[in-house]
Amino acid sequence: MESLSETTWDVLISGTGLQQSLLALALSRSGKKVLHVDRNEYYGGSDAALSLQEAEAWVKRVGKGRKSSPDYRPSLTVQGSPSSDFRDASISAPEDGNSDKPKLSFSRAYSLSLSPQLIYTRSPLLPVLVSSKVYRQLEFQAVGSWWVYSPATVESDGGEEATASLRRVPSGREDVFMDKTIDRKSKRSLMRFLKFVGDYEEHPVLWQDSADVAFPDFLVSSFALPEALHAPLLAISMSPDDPRNTTTAFALAKIARHLRSIGVFGPGFGAVIPKWGGGAEIAQVACRAGAVGGGVYVLGRGIEELSPAEDDEEKVMEARLQDGEKVKARWIAGSCYDLPSEPESPRLSAPADGRPFLKSISIVSSPLASLLPTTAEGAPPPAGAVVVVPTGSLPVPEGIAPPIYITVHSSDTGECPVGQSLLFASVLSTSTTNQALLDRATAAVLAAVAEEAKVLYTLRYTQRSSPSTSPSSPSTSPSSPSTSPSSPSTSPSSLPSLGASEQIVLFPPPSPLLVFDDGILDRVRDAWMTTTRGGPTSGEEQGAAFMVFEDREAEAEAEADGDVDEELGG
Repeated sequence: MESLSETTWDVLISGTGLQQSLLALALSRSGKKVLHVDRNEYYGGSDAALSLQEAEAWVKRVGKGRKSSPDYRPSLTVQGSPSSDFRDASISAPEDGNSDKPKLSFSRAYSLSLSPQLIYTRSPLLPVLVSSKVYRQLEFQAVGSWWVYSPATVESDGGEEATASLRRVPSGREDVFMDKTIDRKSKRSLMRFLKFVGDYEEHPVLWQDSADVAFPDFLVSSFALPEALHAPLLAISMSPDDPRNTTTAFALAKIARHLRSIGVFGPGFGAVIPKWGGGAEIAQVACRAGAVGGGVYVLGRGIEELSPAEDDEEKVMEARLQDGEKVKARWIAGSCYDLPSEPESPRLSAPADGRPFLKSISIVSSPLASLLPTTAEGAPPPAGAVVVVPTGSLPVPEGIAPPIYITVHSSDTGECPVGQSLLFASVLSTSTTNQALLDRATAAVLAAVAEEAKVLYTLRYTQRSSPSTSPSSPSTSPSSPSTSPSSPSTSPSSLPSLGASEQIVLFPPPSPLLVFDDGILDRVRDAWMTTTRGGPTSGEEQGAAFMVFEDREAEAEAEADGDVDEELGG
């Protein structure tokens, strides 16, 4: 076999995150020579799913150890660097000498996704996974219920304190009618809103003047919805911001997405999660298809340096890998975290941070079955649920904290042992939020579930957000990868390319939001068209062929038939 340096590669992809892996999948039937490298020893990049041992190594590799408290084992901390979109990570697990208490299982019994995202059933990703034939290697499971946390309250007359509780969000009109906690007048108002949002785009006169107005104000002025019904609607909008900073335009689009997705693949659910590790599983399956298509994969050897290669016949880039080997490629593709950064060239630097997100992954000693009821007759048993702790539910020293989202994964996801579950918590980082707030939210939800549950392990970290994916942006479709030189910009429509070369396709950083970013497919399609035909506007016919593959068995049979016909004709 030739060494990597003896081949001029058509495309060199850096990083095995979801965007790069989908590009590798798209190129797998192109006949191009593809080299796919990653500085990590595992697949997935920022979307990786890690065992306990891998999670500890992930923290150690970029930080140094410290102790968080006498009651916890050493907690490892990541300070972060321009080459990573994570920072400030720590691992803790309470020590408990009681042998009868629930304990962690072996390391590989867990698959902790660093970027857990649910996928709505109307996402364009799912048809692409079918048309590219990789769906056969994937398994998806239903996300059932959305829940809203209600803190304990005390009656104004000094009566008994009401305990904290979780309230299930109605998923349709039947649920609304059967909900005895909503009075008749409020039900009528809610039904009017649900009917409106189903095709709200067809009625711009009813909402466009309020597009930039805070969503709660729109609900009151246009539908007279009481404040008690605001939280459930904000919950299914999945807005990471507090209600006053969530616009009507943003909320309507996201609520419509949620409601329109219910029933697409069966009753009772509108979103799914990939089994065995979320986006990391999709990335690994895509890379496997890339390898079957002739791509060469090298882990643990990222790109250290890029420069124009000396070639009299064509424009070629030269990349020096971490082990010093130099390879040549006609196209380079990757994110700013997977390609080298040079201080003297601002265009080669990682983008300025948008608002980061604080995240945690907790392993819990209970299946939390009460959060995972079957939501409709004939519906599949859900393996996931979403719990929202609304703004103001947990007191903070000053101001108010944004909503906290906790995604529940059962052992049916293959990510933890039977009898346990995973809680993925996330909150927008502000002056009022910290990792302790996520711990409080997790504890509050477990207490409200009223099941005996103990946190066995917690991985905490911060994920950076680029300005193009900041939740304050009204755009719902982040930009396409840039392939032309430009000055640094935080505009979603003008992400920079690397240096002065037009041969480098730069993907924006992964979104830290909790829902799969459908804009990824647009960026991957543009990158595929650019690297296969020389430009993203090469024609509608090429675009229509994006990720549309024949079965490899059918291709082999057609090729064999062609060979036979040729022999007979000869």
